[in-house]
Amino acid sequence: MTANAPDPKVTPAVWGALAIVYVVWGSTYLGIALAVETIPPLLSGAMRFFAAATLLGGFLLARSGREAFRMTRRQFFGAALVGLLLLTFGNGMVAVAEQHISTGLAALLVASVPLWLVVFRFAVRDRPRPLTLAGVLVGLAGVAALSLTGGEAGSSVGIVIILGGSLSWSVGSFLSARIAMPANAFAASAVEMLSGGAGLLVIGLATGERLDLSAISGRSWAGLVYLILVGSLVGFTSFAWLLGHAPISLVSTYAYVNPVVAVALGALVLDEPVTVQVIVGGLIILVGVALVISTERAKRRSAEKDGARARPEQQAVPRTVD
Repeated sequence: MTANAPDPKVTPAVWGALAIVYVVWGSTYLGIALAVETIPPLLSGAMRFFAAATLLGGFLLARSGREAFRMTRRQFFGAALVGLLLLTFGNGMVAVAEQHISTGLAALLVASVPLWLVVFRFAVRDRPRPLTLAGVLVGLAGVAALSLTGGEAGSSVGIVIILGGSLSWSVGSFLSARIAMPANAFAASAVEMLSGGAGLLVIGLATGERLDLSAISGRSWAGLVYLILVGSLVGFTSFAWLLGHAPISLVSTYAYVNPVVAVALGALVLDEPVTVQVIVGGLIILVGVALVISTERAKRRSAEKDGARARPEQQAVPRTVD
């Protein structure tokens, strides 16, 4: 979807795909926690993205042939750079941080991504609408409320690591809409995953991580397989489809809902504590989601009435392969 395309309508199919992204990407924090129980975090990410890239690339070749991977050198390196920022230094740091903090807290801290994106948009003089900004700030207020449980859920080291990863994630999301990228979104994703996996492998080996297949538990294998098949492939396929069929500000609300899903799954599966702060913070996040959605709906109705086109600011969605 380009900046000059009409604002897409919200259909039942859009809500279905959005529900998949909400639940699947919210559950990846649990999958990561299970995987890193007995697999080194960076090498687990390398295994995940190499496998997902191979499956996705094979599917594209079988369906569309080599034409799907036609891209210039500049586009290839653009996708590779985004892959390093999103997956090596973004997703990889999530896996490292989850050795120190709970899955729920990790997801909530990653919700700082939209704030960074707003800061970057201000830097290039692309100001969001006031209610969009209000939705971001309200959502982050919910994150702040939930982070009050961080003292018992994890450590300051984990918090610093995941905030650094969130910053890298934000830079990658911001650049992906502003640098040369492959025309085929799925081919771009395959390059990103190969690049991100290679970066994780190099850093993992350089920092002393080693893989002992005999030491990997069934739970970790299950978590890794889930991340490959469901988190990366099903989740990203739904996300990529949404980018062309739904308002970007609506798609980006996954950043607020994923933490709620992650907190719930962490409590149910890993017995992570759910406090009053968790409940209150989750409700505040949902208010932020409602503000963003209502603003986007009003904008769409106004565009339909006036015949306006979508604004470039819509391109600042956090683009990621979770």
